[in-house]
Amino acid sequence: MNKTTPNPQTAHRPDGSNVVRITAPGRLHLGFLDLAGTLGRRFGSLGITLDRPSTIVRMRRAPSLSATGPDAGRALAAAVKAAERFGIDKAVEITVETALPPHSGLGSGTQLGLAVATGLCLLNGLSLSPREVGAALGRGARSSIGIGAFTEGGVILDGGKKRGSDAPPPILSRLPFPENWRLLLVYDNSHQGLSGSEETAAMEGLPPFADTLAGHMARLAVMVALPALAEGDVDYFAAAIGEMQRLLGDHYASAQGGRYTSSSVAEVMDWLESRGLRGLGQSSWGPTGFAVLGSPEEAETILSEARARFGDRPALAFDCVRGANAGARIEWLACLEQC
Repeated sequence: MNKTTPNPQTAHRPDGSNVVRITAPGRLHLGFLDLAGTLGRRFGSLGITLDRPSTIVRMRRAPSLSATGPDAGRALAAAVKAAERFGIDKAVEITVETALPPHSGLGSGTQLGLAVATGLCLLNGLSLSPREVGAALGRGARSSIGIGAFTEGGVILDGGKKRGSDAPPPILSRLPFPENWRLLLVYDNSHQGLSGSEETAAMEGLPPFADTLAGHMARLAVMVALPALAEGDVDYFAAAIGEMQRLLGDHYASAQGGRYTSSSVAEVMDWLESRGLRGLGQSSWGPTGFAVLGSPEEAETILSEARARFGDRPALAFDCVRGANAGARIEWLACLEQC
């Protein structure tokens, strides 16, 4: 039942077009299956591509390299790195129209890097797969969920990192997220999750990950969550995701201060659990929390009640989104002066 969509880099360039615009979707990282890797592969990830928020980058050739907009610094760094790795011209103008919030658990760095490097390659007439681009940028060091979201979207399972290999983990399964299901996103705009050297140190300082826990996580993902997804059974899917998140949250508690990075998000999650919801969790290091919901009507009710109940928390924000069953969108534009 897996479905592969075309490589987004095969987008046709019409005559006269000189600007490429790339929309890269955010994603939820639902957790690692095996942090110990005693069988030779470590990590293994499950994730969901989101229809919003997203990163949108517009690029065209220019006399020199420049970038404007949110996260412009990281966009410049991605362009320089891609140009060095692929031996191509980096003289482009980058406009970041919108960017995923950094270090929020939505894959901002990977999606921005892939979008910029892909645009640079396309403007130079170079065709590479997102996996090749991601590997060159150093993305996919632990997980291929971001690369999979950029390539084809949907709900993605990767097979973990082979010890001794620098290649991103292979993607084992891609299933569509049901059209009728929804995801409640809970943002804490006053907080950021771990990243960079802090994330590396936190990962190295975690307690041992038992083989029995890895086995249980793998069974929850492969024998409960994915079959429930394929059959459209939101109750079993949510229950499996919630159990995986509970176990991982407790494992990460010493590094992030509890099951959730943000105490405010934790309070919202406790309130959602008191209402009987089961598919609750935190994406990556957070602080973004989420809830899996089975219908638009349920989602709108929960969204309205959450905004009313937590309206006195200016840092908290809520959104109700769909899963995205397609990867990055590439558009070629014809612009004479400004676009």
